[in-house]
Formats: sequence, structure tokens, C-alpha cells
Amino acid sequence: MYDPVQLRTFLAVAQTLSFTQAARRLGVRQSTVSQHVRRLEEAAGRRLFTRDTHSVELTEDGEAMLGFARTILAAHERASAYFTGTRLRGRLRFGASEDFVLTRLPEILESFRQDHPEVDLELTVELSGTLHERLAAGRLDLVLAKGGAQREGGGAGRLVWRDRMVWIAADGLRVEQDRPVPLILFPPPAVTRARALQVLERHGRTWRIACTSGSLSGLVAAARARLGVMAHTRGLIPPGLVEVPERAGLPELGAVDFVLQHGRRHGPAAQSREAADALAAAILASGDRLHRGAAGSAPGDARP
Repeated sequence: MYDPVQLRTFLAVAQTLSFTQAARRLGVRQSTVSQHVRRLEEAAGRRLFTRDTHSVELTEDGEAMLGFARTILAAHERASAYFTGTRLRGRLRFGASEDFVLTRLPEILESFRQDHPEVDLELTVELSGTLHERLAAGRLDLVLAKGGAQREGGGAGRLVWRDRMVWIAADGLRVEQDRPVPLILFPPPAVTRARALQVLERHGRTWRIACTSGSLSGLVAAARARLGVMAHTRGLIPPGLVEVPERAGLPELGAVDFVLQHGRRHGPAAQSREAADALAAAILASGDRLHRGAAGSAPGDARP
């Protein structure tokens, strides 16, 4: 009933909330993306997106389709691997940014390990900037982190999803407009650190560093202790923290992209490249789970 090609296109639009970005990620025309979505909506007999010239949003039925699409595509991939007799092997050096410590990325990696038990998966959790440096140096095969679509030493990145960055803090923390903004920051070369300082400088807001930590858990602990505010992705706000109200007068931080970046294609062995491609496909298929949290799973979200 549901074409896997159309389901993959649907997931790409659902994760990027953009027909243009989905087309770039899939390497097809935007008209093809629109056609796939239209045909899937016809097959389902429901509207999956509400869209106008400025925005794309999932409908309630679209939210439900997310879980079903992941389940159908996962079963399709298992069946294909089984009947083609392919078994991935080799070492895969995967890097994920600190942003994903509190998300459902471990579930995606666990599923990948179950599907490909002969792949030796090595996980590195670091700051986005550090991961991209290691990728460029040939020390990683695949990276999931904040960043642009092109990095030195690698090919074009694939957009997993785009989100807004916001200021977050403990509920009730007051930020005085006539006093320096107390900041809770990752150390350099963190993307969020650079963005926060650039935005405050551009708007003439004074600031001071209240806490620096290389781990997300350290920053969250400082924020919960009301030491200050931190710049963070809206879809990944940790429990116990909330967006800082607009009345605090903090400037907007803008959008941020989370991308999958492959290492040098001639570097790793062929088996490692195949494993990196397989993990990238698994992450792209389940990318929306990374910023929707563990609670409130959509129907059909469970693995078969």
C-alpha cells in the first residue's frame, strides 16, 4: 500500500520541514518530492502536511505516519539484507555531538548493532567543532553534529533536521537587562558558544561567563542550579529547563542545522564505508526521533 520511496521522501520532509531541503538531501528535484508526498497522501487518504509559502508542518495524521513509515522501512531493509545475503563487517568510527547525550540516539545505535552484529562500532561523543576536526583528519568515518553542509576534508553533509536555537534556563530565573548576561557555555570550538557570543556582541549586550563545561550534563547541572542561561536547540531542551521568556530581552539566536558528514571516501576500507552508509541511512530514517524525546511516541513507533 505504501511505496518505500515515497515513505523515505515523506521522512525527509518531516525531518527538515522543507520540500527544498528534502530534495537536496535525497538528490532529486523539488517537484519529485511534491509528487511523492501527494501520492502518499492519496494512498493514505489523509493530509500529512499543512503547507504555505512560508512553512511546512505535520498534521496529526502526519505525526502518526512517522512511526509507521519507520517501521515499514526498517522491515523493508531487513528483508532486502536477508535475501541478498549481505552482511556488513569492519570497523566504523562514529562521532556524535554532546547534544545527543539525552536523546534516543542510543536506541538507534542499538538497533543498528542488532541488524549488523559483525560491525565493530566505535562511538566518540564530543563537541561538534571537535568532531568535524577529527573527521577532516581522517580519525572518524561518520559524524552527526551541528554544522554547515560542507566541511573541509569531506563531502557534502546531509541535513538530518533544522531547528531553532533558544536561550534556556531554570524556570523562574530572572535575567536583568541592565546587568551582564550570565552564560553557561561549552568551551571552544563549540558551535553554540560561538553563536551565543556573536549574537550578544552584535546586539550590544554585555555578558559574563558563569560556567564552562565540556559535557552537556555539566552545563545542565549549572543551569538547574540557576547559575545562568545557555544557548541550546529548541527541540533538545533537557528536562528541568525551559525557554527564557521574551521579556528578558535576549536576542534571537537563529537556526541551526544537524548534519551527517562522511569522512574521506578513499580513507576507510570499503567495508567501513558500507557500514557508514548503513548507519547514515538508519539515522536519516529515524532522525525525527532524536528531537522528539522518548515520551509520547507516535503510533507504530515500536520496532516489530
